[in-house]
Amino acid sequence: MDLQELQTLAKREQEILSAPCIRCCTVGGCLSANALEVKKQIEVAISTQALTPPIQVRGVGCMGLCSRGPLVRLDPSGILYDQVTAESVPELVHACQETLQSNLPKELPNNTPLSLPQPSSYQPRHHPFFTLQHPIVLENSGHIDPKEIKEYMANKGYIALYQALYDMTPSEVIDQITQSGLRGRGGGGYPTGLKWSTVAKMPPGQKYVICNGDEGDPGAFMDRSVLESDPHRVLEGMAIAAYAVGANQGYIYIRGEYPLAINHLETALRQARKQGLLGSQIFESPFDFRIDIRIGAGAFVCGEETALMASIEGKRGLPHPRPPYPAESGLWGCPTLINNVETFANIAPIIRNGAEWFAGIGTDKSKGTKVFSLAGKIQNTGLIEVPMGTSLRQIVEQMGGGVLDGSAKAVQTGGPSGGCIPVHAFDTPVDYESLTRLGSIMGSGGMIVMDQATNMVDVARFFMEFCMEESCGKCVPCRAGTVQLHQLLTKICEGKARTDDLESLNQLCEMVKDTSLCGLGKSAPNPILSTLHFFKDEYLELMHNKASDDHHSS
Repeated sequence: MDLQELQTLAKREQEILSAPCIRCCTVGGCLSANALEVKKQIEVAISTQALTPPIQVRGVGCMGLCSRGPLVRLDPSGILYDQVTAESVPELVHACQETLQSNLPKELPNNTPLSLPQPSSYQPRHHPFFTLQHPIVLENSGHIDPKEIKEYMANKGYIALYQALYDMTPSEVIDQITQSGLRGRGGGGYPTGLKWSTVAKMPPGQKYVICNGDEGDPGAFMDRSVLESDPHRVLEGMAIAAYAVGANQGYIYIRGEYPLAINHLETALRQARKQGLLGSQIFESPFDFRIDIRIGAGAFVCGEETALMASIEGKRGLPHPRPPYPAESGLWGCPTLINNVETFANIAPIIRNGAEWFAGIGTDKSKGTKVFSLAGKIQNTGLIEVPMGTSLRQIVEQMGGGVLDGSAKAVQTGGPSGGCIPVHAFDTPVDYESLTRLGSIMGSGGMIVMDQATNMVDVARFFMEFCMEESCGKCVPCRAGTVQLHQLLTKICEGKARTDDLESLNQLCEMVKDTSLCGLGKSAPNPILSTLHFFKDEYLELMHNKASDDHHSS
């Protein structure tokens, strides 16, 4: 394929996509809420009616508001219908037809039996869940069919790869990524351009590019949604990275619990190879790049890059000390670039629009946007993408609509490696530095909201139980320390702790943090430390109740 063929195909597909269309989310939460049956019933209803104008039906990726699925959108009006059921499809199709004929959004008649979810309709451009977002990574999500490469091409897909190969040298590509200020979205926030340049500077020879799709944080579903909704975006980012650093082989490491994402990736890989966009002589250039999928068994530790590489090599997924870093000696001892799904999904827009455009979004040190999975005791659960620097209060209260019943107490960011941030700090801007100052981390993007009824000691125990069970056992501080921390938290929760147990808890946290081998162990105490800092009264209250009970019983 050459540029002209790509543009011709894209233009033809754009004309097809501009026709009236009902788009049905067929991934993630909507899929589990019977979205495929809803789509099927819409197709049946449309095929049996002579609608004017004719309406297409397409399955698309995540539309974001996952708690209200199945979601259906009528384009070009953009009106969104939520909680659609197979029983409400006839009214939905009728309302869509009236909307197209009158150009005015029509509400769904409330004929659904009360025993079923009640569908509703609204305009996303008037809803804060959508209006405060800035989709870059998610710009195609909910708009294109992830199984159709033509729809990706119609939305500027693979243009950035062509630009990189024919208009830029590898060092110019790296310069653009460096100047953009993009930092790794996997959790550490390491500058992406610096990592790329380190791999590129290694002596010529075999190099690898790895996409880390081993998303394991409880409550996190960002990477899964991106891979399910827009897999070509990740493949294009990996190919550009491979050209920049001089690699010819890539791997996507993804956990086996994500079968739909794996299926969409396999389809996307076949399509890209067939179109000459992966494999040998990409875009008829001398550049070769192949990508293979490696499926993990779901061990949390394999999200750590050295454990991940061991797993790809066919070994047990165990971490090893660094240095050497993967950029110098990674997969099979060769220089290896590892970035996560969201990082690669940012690459094509940066090349297309320029580093200055990306650097103009966000804060001084945290550029661009961040995708979060907003979950917990909140009205609007789902997938959001906001500019760096957006406050937690905006996310929780405006976009999330506040908690379900009562008021918020805290938000947990960064998964089991992160911390709990109290409501009085909700005006904090969400960026790498601000979250670190609060004892939490950005992490990969999990964000769990808690209400006033939440016991914060129990929250710390939940995350410690997760780390204890997921510890690979290689180093003693993590293997034994997480068990002891969990035992101490259990004593406190059950009212069996003594006053000196709190000091032991603190000291043990510092020991595990300072002496563990890898990031899992080093960050495991974070939920305890942050809750001790912000919610110490809840620990003391549990211990006071114990002391009071002892006094009365004596």
